[in-house]
Parts: sequence; structure tokens; C-alpha cells
Amino acid sequence: MKFDLKNILGKKEKSFLDIESGDEGVAPSDAEPQKVGQKAKPTLPDRFTGEAKYFNENLTPFLPAELIGGGIPYVPGMEDEAVWNAASQACATEKVHYVYSIEGERVWYLACPSTALASAPDSWCPLAAALPGNSEFWDKQSVYIYEKDGLASALRWDSETGRLQIFFGAARTILPRIQSMEANFITINPQIADVIPWRNQQLRSEQLARGTARMLVMSGVLVSLVLLGFMFLQYVGLNFMDRHLEAIKEQSETASMDLLKRATELSQNDVLKHTTRLQQLLDDLGQIDGTLVRYEVNKAGKLEWEALVTAGYSKGVLSIQGTAQPGIEPDGRIRMKGTN
Repeated sequence: MKFDLKNILGKKEKSFLDIESGDEGVAPSDAEPQKVGQKAKPTLPDRFTGEAKYFNENLTPFLPAELIGGGIPYVPGMEDEAVWNAASQACATEKVHYVYSIEGERVWYLACPSTALASAPDSWCPLAAALPGNSEFWDKQSVYIYEKDGLASALRWDSETGRLQIFFGAARTILPRIQSMEANFITINPQIADVIPWRNQQLRSEQLARGTARMLVMSGVLVSLVLLGFMFLQYVGLNFMDRHLEAIKEQSETASMDLLKRATELSQNDVLKHTTRLQQLLDDLGQIDGTLVRYEVNKAGKLEWEALVTAGYSKGVLSIQGTAQPGIEPDGRIRMKGTN
């Protein structure tokens, strides 16, 4: 059965067909250039793992035989996990490829078992471009069709339940069934549609693991380079200091000897001074039958002495010049304290 594409296709396709067929009133030179869809680009994990240069941007359109689709509630931050969980249950395997888009409070997705892509590893599903928010989506009242190599697939939303429906089969059986629907028909052209690559959670987890290992290796290399640079600076600094080491050593030895000499002189002078004074006190006290009971030099270098003398010498005599303390000692003498 054959039907007129101009009558059943949407405005998007009709304008393109008018240009191609050269309708009257439209000059080929005035026609707008044909749109070219955006190719898939390396993702952040691809760049993180250093595999962006191996990314294949030329994905081929392919319809997997076990394609499914559906919609689930949107939970911010959990959409990837939710789609994978729903697709795994529907396909009865955890190894699934999926794509999705977010519209309001719903997440719409397409998925298939990973084994369905065994013959087309570098491929994408053109029906993904018809999901809400993607380049080929117009509204939910339209039916989106893709046909290739005798196979056809259609995507639509049920007007009563709002559920996403996928039709797949031979073109000769699917197209008449689609034609019987009362809806606007849009044929997806993979040449002008934006490419939506498949997602796979297991491959992504492995990719992130490789990225983490790569980051750890690079961090280790960077730390090693920093340490080597620090050691090199230390080595250069030591070599620069060695040039003046002999002069500094000589100056240090000279300063140390000078300091030691001065300390010795000061110590000798103090000892000699106090020895002389002590001997003088002992001699003078011996002449007046006095007794030296304390001779002390404190940390500040101040001298203090105490002696016992008879009461007649309370005003001092000879070099014994001090202050008499109140009270009488048990032996009848008085205590005199001096600081000279």
C-alpha cells in the first residue's frame, strides 16, 4: 500500500519535500540550506579518563529489534538510576542500553538489551530524537516514524492513557497500521536529527573507575615532581651556601673565642674581688673578736654579709661598716648586716 507523504507528514517534513520537488514559486537558489543534525560529542567522563580521542562521533542509525519505551516519575538526581532500574526490569537483564529525556515530572525513555546491539556497536536509535525536549519532538499527538532496510518503527503517546507506545516490524505491515491512526505523521530523518547516543550504566561505572585510577596516577606523578623540584632547590641552595661556609666558620670561631675570653676575664675579676673582700672582713672581725655568719652574692651581683660583734662596735669599725640589727644574740653580741 502506498500513501502520499505530503498529506500525512507534518509541516516539518512538508517544507523539506517542497524544496526538493521544486514547487512553483520557490526558486532553488532562494531555498534555505538543509539542516544538519548535531553529532554526538565526548562526554565529561570521556575527557576525565583521557578517552575523548577514541570517541566515535559518526554513529550510524539503527533500530534494535527488542526496543522498548516508557515513562516513569521524575526524581531529581535519580533519573539515571531510575531509568536503568525500569529498563532492567522490562528487559529482564541488567545489561541494557537506554536513552531518556525529562519533561516536567516525567522521564521518558527508550531501552533495549545490550545484546540487541551486537551487530551495531557504534549506533544510535533515531526514535530517541523524538522524545520530549529533543530535536524532532513536536507534540504528543503526532506519530513519529523511522524506516530503514525494510524495517519500520513508530513512536506515539496513547491519547487515553498518555503512555508511550513503540511499534516495530516489517515496513509492509507496520505502515498500513500506522496509516489507520488519526494523527499527524512525522518521519524522522537521521541526517537532520540531533544524534542521541546510548547510555550503559556498567560501561559508565568502569569508565569512572578508569578515570579515578588515572587521576591517582597523575596525582602521584605530580607529587613526585613537586618533591623532586623541592629537593633540587635544596641542593642548589646548599651548594650556594658552601661557597661562604669557610668564611662563616672562621668568623664564628673568632666570635666564640672572644666571647669565651671575655667571660673568663669577668669571672676571674668577680672571684678575685669577692675573695679579697671576704679576706678583709675575716681579718677585721678577727681583730675585734667578731664572727662572720653569712657572705652571699645574689644573681644580680649584689653582696650581702652578716657578722656577730660586741655591742661596742654597733656603729662599725675598720671595714666592718653595716647596720646593727635589733635584738641581742644568745652569746650577748649583736648582729650587724652590710652590703659593701
